Amino acid sequence: MRALKRILFIALFALLSAPSFAQTLGYALNPGDVGFLPDRLERITETLKDDVAKETLPGAVLLIARHGKIVYFETFGALDPQKKEPMPKDAIFRIYSMSKPIASVAAMILVEEGKLFLEDPVAKYLPQFKDVKVAANNQVGAPGGAAMELVAPVRPMTVQDLMRHTSGITYGFFGDTPVKKIYAEAKVFVGDFTNAEFADRIAKMPLSYQPGTTWDYSHSTDILGRIIEVVSGKTLYEFEKERILDPLGMSDTSFYVTDKEKQGRVAEPYTADRAFGVDAAMTDPRIAMKWQSAGGGMVGTTTDYARFLQMLLNGGTLDGKRIIGPETVAFMTSDHLGSRVVPGPYYLPGPGYSFGLGFAVRVAPGISAQPGSVGNYQWGGAGGTAFWSDPKRDFFVVFMMQSPKQRLHYRAVLSDMVYAALTDPDR
Repeated sequence: MRALKRILFIALFALLSAPSFAQTLGYALNPGDVGFLPDRLERITETLKDDVAKETLPGAVLLIARHGKIVYFETFGALDPQKKEPMPKDAIFRIYSMSKPIASVAAMILVEEGKLFLEDPVAKYLPQFKDVKVAANNQVGAPGGAAMELVAPVRPMTVQDLMRHTSGITYGFFGDTPVKKIYAEAKVFVGDFTNAEFADRIAKMPLSYQPGTTWDYSHSTDILGRIIEVVSGKTLYEFEKERILDPLGMSDTSFYVTDKEKQGRVAEPYTADRAFGVDAAMTDPRIAMKWQSAGGGMVGTTTDYARFLQMLLNGGTLDGKRIIGPETVAFMTSDHLGSRVVPGPYYLPGPGYSFGLGFAVRVAPGISAQPGSVGNYQWGGAGGTAFWSDPKRDFFVVFMMQSPKQRLHYRAVLSDMVYAALTDPDR
């Protein structure tokens, strides 16, 4: 009887002291109840703690949930390794490209309402893209600058191209193709500019490839963000806040941390580990700018993103709030490249993965160096954050860290160790 009372007390304490999302997701008192071995989860704890001691890992938060139950929710290291303050569970992280799935859901809300169409040309909403040209030869070592041969697109880039990174737009802060060099030389990030002004800058750049032919990671989602503004008549943040963030209770997710009471919760990397590309480094989200980057500008907490992922696993709903329909979620997490789109020279989804609308989608059980189910969808941020969802096994993982140079290492470590802890995959 005493043991039973103790269990009930622990359960009641967990519910009362947990963040607000716990009432939706709940907590698994025993990870074994949802198919995870506690001792193998403890291996993850020991590994990350050891890495903190070695100063490989500055600080992190890891959350694993299955069947609507939180299996694992731990913090490691420091909020700011220079100050040694312990990492709290409500730390705010720069999530960078994990902004893309949120913007993609925002766009699909407009699609569901009949206000936006994936097959539409981008120029229908942003006329400045009507006359863009394509670099005829964008191979490394090909002539650039004035010597570059520019040709007309065979077909216009579409909204779907933006969402699956087949628009021909690129990024200039990594890689050395001729068009990437043009982006870098143009310094598209310089200044304090709006989404509209940023779209004007990108529209002046040549396309890396013919639209619809090649996957090339890019500012495509940033341009999608501007289209969301044009169609909705609101700023990107206003629309995302009204239709996604507020309904899901994602109260710490935004583009900037302007609330002084929250600024002390912003996680930081080691001072020497702030760069993630040529002329690209972590900025201070406490300083508000005009730009609301749909592709990489958001900040948020582990629990906020967990609510977003649970909504997707639930087929578009959480807490009785319908964000998008289940068929839309299935459509977004399908293969949108097929055999007609080729991987570019910097194919970030990796072997065994295609790309859906906003994230990579696993299409083969093998090939990839990491374990996982067909149908997994995942993505990460340049600052070190990452997530994956496994609909077949009904679980997801959110990892928040600020360490650009360690981001690929920990994605592999966690994938291997989390799947190793999953001992009852069909439960």
